[in-house]
Amino acid sequence: MATKIKHRKGAEVMGDDGSMTLGGHLRELRNRIVICAVIYIVAAVGFLAIADQLIDFLTAMADGVYNFISIDPQEKLIQYFRVALLAALVVTIPFIAYHVYAFAKPGLKKSESFFFGLVLVLGLGLFVVGVLFAYFVSLPFMLNFMGTLAGADYIVQTTSIASYISFCITIFLIFGAVFEMPLVVIILARMGIVSPQLMNKARGVMIVLIFFVAAVITPPDIVSQTMVALPMCLLYVISTALCKIFYKKPMADEDEEEEEADEED
Repeated sequence: MATKIKHRKGAEVMGDDGSMTLGGHLRELRNRIVICAVIYIVAAVGFLAIADQLIDFLTAMADGVYNFISIDPQEKLIQYFRVALLAALVVTIPFIAYHVYAFAKPGLKKSESFFFGLVLVLGLGLFVVGVLFAYFVSLPFMLNFMGTLAGADYIVQTTSIASYISFCITIFLIFGAVFEMPLVVIILARMGIVSPQLMNKARGVMIVLIFFVAAVITPPDIVSQTMVALPMCLLYVISTALCKIFYKKPMADEDEEEEEADEED
């Protein structure tokens, strides 16, 4: 009886041709989602236990510049949960990326599987580099500069802990997204949408557009805008070099070149 049930379950997962059935795919997807959810919950509980140290880690950038206050009775507690849940998400994202790759890998060709894995790893790496750049370089500079604008000694720089955490998270997300530029260019170049020639021709226009975007997504001060725009300009140069490596001509262009070569012969 147990053997029959086992064979029946195997038949539900695998088809007659050896490929996984829709039910099997859905079951695998469910299992992977459950695993990621469990990892997230465990990480959230763990980070909630050290939420006070996480808050200290973030406020250390503005040490000696700002005095932090709590306006609402529940404000500090809410920030503890907010920081813990975000930290848990950051820890869980690599596991989510792995399970996405493992779930999609059987349906991809070898070259597609390699490129898909490269995109996931590079995307995570670039986002982490962007957040680290914001924490160690951009944010301390922004906070110190804006803190010195108070001028007179009798003006005390104070901010609510909720406003400060929101500001830090916003800057982290901005720099994390900005540092994804090379990855976006690699994907577009691989699809044949963006070419190295186009990247070189559009450099002047893109620099102006970069400063405009930096002015829109950052707080209304020239320092924050510059601290975002300059890395974006450097990333554009790096993206141009990567475009030359990963650029793949569209099929139509390749066919035209082959036809021209045949006519010359």
